[in-house]
Amino acid sequence: MALATSHADHTKADTQLGLPGTMPRKINVTMMGAGSFFTNSILKDVVLTPGTLGGELRLIDIDGERLALAEKLMHKIVEEAGASDKWVISASTNRAELLPGTDYIVNAIEVSGVACVRYDNDIPLEFGVSQNIGDTIGPGGLMKALRTLPVYIEILRDVQRLCPKAIVLNYTNPMNMMCLAAARTSSLHTVGLCHSVQGTSHMLADYAETPYEQIQWKCAGINHLAWFTEFNGPNGESLYPILMAKATDRSSDFAKNEPVRSDMMLHFGAFITESSGHLSEYLPYYRKRKDLLEKYTDTGYRGQESFYADNWPNWRKGQDESRAKQLSGEEKIKLERSWEYGAWIIEAIEKNQNFKIHGNVENNGCIENLPADGCVEVACLVNHNGIQPIRYGRLPKQMAAICDSNMRMFDLAADAAIQKSKQLATWALMMDPLTAAVCSPAEITEMVDRLFKAEAEFLPGFK
Repeated sequence: MALATSHADHTKADTQLGLPGTMPRKINVTMMGAGSFFTNSILKDVVLTPGTLGGELRLIDIDGERLALAEKLMHKIVEEAGASDKWVISASTNRAELLPGTDYIVNAIEVSGVACVRYDNDIPLEFGVSQNIGDTIGPGGLMKALRTLPVYIEILRDVQRLCPKAIVLNYTNPMNMMCLAAARTSSLHTVGLCHSVQGTSHMLADYAETPYEQIQWKCAGINHLAWFTEFNGPNGESLYPILMAKATDRSSDFAKNEPVRSDMMLHFGAFITESSGHLSEYLPYYRKRKDLLEKYTDTGYRGQESFYADNWPNWRKGQDESRAKQLSGEEKIKLERSWEYGAWIIEAIEKNQNFKIHGNVENNGCIENLPADGCVEVACLVNHNGIQPIRYGRLPKQMAAICDSNMRMFDLAADAAIQKSKQLATWALMMDPLTAAVCSPAEITEMVDRLFKAEAEFLPGFK
């Protein structure tokens, strides 16, 4: 079934189910990493939830300046939503102060800020590893994991101690490794959330020239590399012939806008969830030679080299400037719910109404031909029983093999962060499909050495 993602779609679905429209209690929602842009999208979505009785919005960030900005903006959002009588807003740089009594935690931390962005990109580039985003896989994704997972593990230990019944909704990348760390070090109810499934399903409907409400699809795999194994129209007919025809015409808007994803669809049989540029980092095919980069990549999210490293510091600054403008009234606050899953999950649990998401969870047989102890992205049913992964079955073998090649890297990298082992980190990067296509084991070892030396300040305790 297609996943309803707009406010109107959800309201219609709820009405059809005939379910109660009011939450039965007040809730406490804690935002971990309140400086993130997710704060004023997900928490705004919580405030705008129909029938909410309110509660407390708790903001936590170690950056006091960004925390203060987020706090002021949430006060304004609540005020403009006419909900000041429902919601209490608290803020602290000390998470132990606000975790007790928390029902839901939204994790959106960023460890090291922008301090390591250039190291993550530029050192691997000297070895020939070209990255577009570089924060979920490859050398950049590995180093971000080694910096971020130990901090996340400490947060989860505090959650286990202070609010063990809280449900943790993780938005921080590298998603797959974050979820593995949570599964291997805690017994908390956690899920990893991304918006690539929602965004891609809408995009494919547009390219297939079919109203989204009439689409039926199935999607499974791993984060940023999940496959739309079915994409059908209102009568159950496959829409892939339309998409394949457009992909075959390399002058079409579809092929131009999605050079890697359309090519992968032609050769592997299904479309993948992440943007062409980011996807190209998960694969050994497109970024290993200059001629391939010229043929299959383009500007921005279509694969531009060093795109994230060149732009993320300015984007981060721009987000803070946008918040300041919203506070001053220069920018209007849009009181609309987004298609981020977070608030919809909270609503479904609190109202006990069935809602389907695609979440990152422990495999445990959900996808039979992927590692059982890995993390997969599959459909999940959400209601008062929490987040319940739905068994997919077996992916087509060629698609499973692509996912599996990434999962081997994630497996070692997660253990490297948990055990703080440089050796495991080195082996993890040797398993990375793109890095292995470009570098020898000796070169990878030297690259890791240089990255560790450059980022030593943010890698305490590694052996």
